[in-house]
Amino acid sequence: MARKTPDIVKQIKKYKYPELNYSYQHSVSYSQLQTYLGCPHKWQLQYKDNLGIQDYNIHMVFGSALHEVLQKYLTIMYDTSGAEADRFEIDEFFKEQFFEIYNENLKRNKGIHFSSPHEMREFYNDGINIINFIKKKRGAYFSRKGWHLVGVEIPLLVKPNDFLTNTFFKGYLDLVLYDERDGKFKIIDIKTSTNGWNKWKKNDEKKTFQLILYKKYFSKQFNVPIEKIDIEFFIVKRKLYEDVEFPQKRVQEFVPPSGKNKTNIATKSLSDFISECFDTSGKIRDKVHPKFVGKQCDWCVFSEKGICKK
Repeated sequence: MARKTPDIVKQIKKYKYPELNYSYQHSVSYSQLQTYLGCPHKWQLQYKDNLGIQDYNIHMVFGSALHEVLQKYLTIMYDTSGAEADRFEIDEFFKEQFFEIYNENLKRNKGIHFSSPHEMREFYNDGINIINFIKKKRGAYFSRKGWHLVGVEIPLLVKPNDFLTNTFFKGYLDLVLYDERDGKFKIIDIKTSTNGWNKWKKNDEKKTFQLILYKKYFSKQFNVPIEKIDIEFFIVKRKLYEDVEFPQKRVQEFVPPSGKNKTNIATKSLSDFISECFDTSGKIRDKVHPKFVGKQCDWCVFSEKGICKK
């Protein structure tokens, strides 16, 4: 059923994004920041030295396919109706996306398979289990009552520092909703996980910086009061624990702290990263960044390829 779209949602949908001239302008992303915070030398190899070796794996394929499916399903639900969303052949769409994305990555990997038929079947079945759970329990997580879909994959392109005129923070928001009853927005980032996030993952600032920065720059880009923006990680779990007495869910919702102190910490981390890696004109600094040697080296693609040694 068609509904009247709030004016503020219309304005965001019509927003005109600036076009970057990459001859002298550049963008930085949360992914770059996360890489740098994990190991500055890895950032150097990937972004400064342009050795960006792609690590193809089934987890990436699964995550991309599930994002596509959930975004499609929720778009139909909010823009049309829940009944229409349930009539959508979501299982078939997931199958198409799963194998299409795998084959695209297979081509990029020069035809070398990075998963087995058994593993692919397991991940596919996990995806179907997640989809069926969300369809069955949809009302516990998503409602049309007062809520409107602002969009999926909404771009952010904002100057993080007004003094750095050639540097922009770039990101894409998985899902943004608007509640017309209290005039608040909700930015949702969809994460796929094997068993969900434990307390250590929830306390990992590098993870929470993503939504904190998205909240800050969504506010700046669309001139929305920051106190009118909520954030949430929507974590879908592939596996449930066996032989446990308590009921389990395929979905875990996590709202990271995003008050003034946390926002200042995240903003300073981004500012320090930009200052260390780029000069005031926006060019990458010609310097060697240190290695953070630790357990992360064991699964670093540059270590596996022998490009970087402990």
